[in-house]
Amino acid sequence: MQAKSGPDGQTLYIDRSEGRRGQKGPFFVVYESESADVRWGFYCANCGTFDNAVDSMGRVQCNECSNRTKAEEWDAAHE
Repeated sequence: MQAKSGPDGQTLYIDRSEGRRGQKGPFFVVYESESADVRWGFYCANCGTFDNAVDSMGRVQCNECSNRTKAEEWDAAHE
């Protein structure tokens, strides 16, 4: 795991082996500790930010570069 300073100066740990494919680049899962006990959020590899949002359908969107994933589950009802 890669350690990186988060938005409030807290050390966060990016797991580059666990992530989701985005339109512009991958989103990697971020943890609060190196032991990966508590999941913190996502890291956008396209622009290098932790400023991402997840909606109720599981889509991740970067608030900086608009990189985004598709919904985790999809059917005609989601349109």
